[in-house]
Amino acid sequence: MTVNRLRPRRSCLAVPGSNPRFLEKAQGLPADQVFLDLEDACAPLAKEGARHTIVDALNQGDWSGKTRVVRVNDWTTHWTYRDVVTVVEGAGQNLDCIMLPKVQDAQQIVALDLLLTQIEKTMGFEVGKIGIEAQIENAKGLVNVDAIAGASPRMETVVFGPADFMASINMKTLVVGEQPPGYGADAYHYILMRILMAARMHDLQAIDGPYLQIRNVDGYREVAGRSAALGFDGKWVLHPGQVDAANEVFSPSQEDYDHAELILDAYDWCTSEAGGKKGSAMLGDEMIDEASRKMALVIAGKGRAAGMQRTSKFEHP
Repeated sequence: MTVNRLRPRRSCLAVPGSNPRFLEKAQGLPADQVFLDLEDACAPLAKEGARHTIVDALNQGDWSGKTRVVRVNDWTTHWTYRDVVTVVEGAGQNLDCIMLPKVQDAQQIVALDLLLTQIEKTMGFEVGKIGIEAQIENAKGLVNVDAIAGASPRMETVVFGPADFMASINMKTLVVGEQPPGYGADAYHYILMRILMAARMHDLQAIDGPYLQIRNVDGYREVAGRSAALGFDGKWVLHPGQVDAANEVFSPSQEDYDHAELILDAYDWCTSEAGGKKGSAMLGDEMIDEASRKMALVIAGKGRAAGMQRTSKFEHP
């Protein structure tokens, strides 16, 4: 079985699972990923009905080009197992991932993996096809993030959940994503880097969480730019107005993409028989080598995943 665990996730759109109008609208938005939410976006009395609404939307909607995810409730609630069973039995063949919020240790991922395997076997689905996204939302989850990231071959992403995390560590701010007053540096740097290292150690994607001031697109760009600069693969969007900003911020510029492709072409040529089997070469005024190739692969990979087209062509000396 071959599963693409590194799907494009520049923009991860949150959609309340209890709102059919929003579910329909989301299908036409240019988000890389859409997650249909059974957790915070659904009131307790609406959760049971939302499961069936989500199943209908997955089976009957047109989600072409999008990664389809459902966020279930966390294991400390009494809703989780029924969320998973109802959604996966009902729409497992039209589902890419289950997102598990408030993950605190690796065993919570193992438990979800086992439940998914039982459902897939019972329903005759391809075993292991449905991935898992783990959301880190408190100190215990962050301390255990290495083990969480490596807990299952189904793991695809590690996601930062800032609102609950900020509350769990008593951070002095009410604006999710903004810096707390009185601290001169970036209060989220350690958290983001810790998640990023755990994700990369296991070849997973790292996703930044939401920015709640949905009409402040400039603020969104600024916050998204910080995690993108570190190497994060994408960020949540809570409003259609944030989608284009996320897609732009987490894609390379045309100039950087073209340059990365030129580096790859130049390195391939210089290490070939025709190019003299050299370990390094000059690309214009820049010396390139194996390390350059690895860096270029990252940028070129992001550009290709975003569907970018080259505007330059390599010509060997």
